[in-house]
Amino acid sequence: MSRITHEELLEAGVHFGHLKRKWNPSMAPYIFMEKNGIHIIDLHKTAVKIEESANAMKQIAKSGKKILFVATKKQAKGIVEQKVKNINMPYVTERWMGGMLTNFATIRKAVRKMSTIDKMKTDGTFETMSKKERLMVLRKREKLERDLGSMADLTRLPAALFVVDIMSEHIAVAEARKLNIPIFGIVDTNSDPKLVDFPIPANDDASKSIEVIVDVLAKAVQEGLEERRKDREKQVEEAKKKEEQAKAKAAEEKEKEEAKAAAKEEKEAKAPEEEKTATNKPATKKASAAKATANKKPKEKEPAEA
Repeated sequence: MSRITHEELLEAGVHFGHLKRKWNPSMAPYIFMEKNGIHIIDLHKTAVKIEESANAMKQIAKSGKKILFVATKKQAKGIVEQKVKNINMPYVTERWMGGMLTNFATIRKAVRKMSTIDKMKTDGTFETMSKKERLMVLRKREKLERDLGSMADLTRLPAALFVVDIMSEHIAVAEARKLNIPIFGIVDTNSDPKLVDFPIPANDDASKSIEVIVDVLAKAVQEGLEERRKDREKQVEEAKKKEEQAKAKAAEEKEKEEAKAAAKEEKEAKAPEEEKTATNKPATKKASAAKATANKKPKEKEPAEA
């Protein structure tokens, strides 16, 4: 079953493209027709591309890797932040700072700076600072949090990048291409679909269109995370089962060893008695033989009478 229907895409206005004079020739395979000077996107192809992207994202999430969502457009930032927070994935919705991917080490330093400021709040350092200094530090912390978004949770580069508008987020796309990071992107009729690995031809200006697509992708990621959780639980159960089997086998072997040891001890206890019996038997036979010989000795003759 398809994740989204043609009717749902039509109602959300996903099929509306840009003016004909603003089109990108590379989008020709995804354009259905032109109406009143506006290109109409083929929703059947859009549905196929959404399904393809959703399956790919699901597999990435299932493998335990992160997908970075980027949407700084006014129409998209609130939607992306709301949907992505629920699936615990990193996102950038305020401003894409150059080098967020290509200069990731510096971004990590900024994250550590945020952690240091948080530590200062708890260890009493703030109490030794003046009001002005404290205010400046807090403002710096707010700015870092606003600019970095939830990238503070990233300890390594993301496995993939999702972009709402590849034209407005061209810096993020360029950085991801440079690092060979797979890119998922909503591409309108004025965009070049060749710049992304998984293009989704759709209206990237209407909030309803963006919401419908992001919702489908977020659900796919959630499915991947659920499957990963179930697989891990299954692995834990199998490990417990194996451990129980190993314990039962060890207990059985121990019982066998104890039985063998008991039998050996019993045998060793019986051995001295058998040896004693065996030693006494020849002595008894010898005594009997000596007695018999003594009985057979002739009687001494009585001395003759004078």
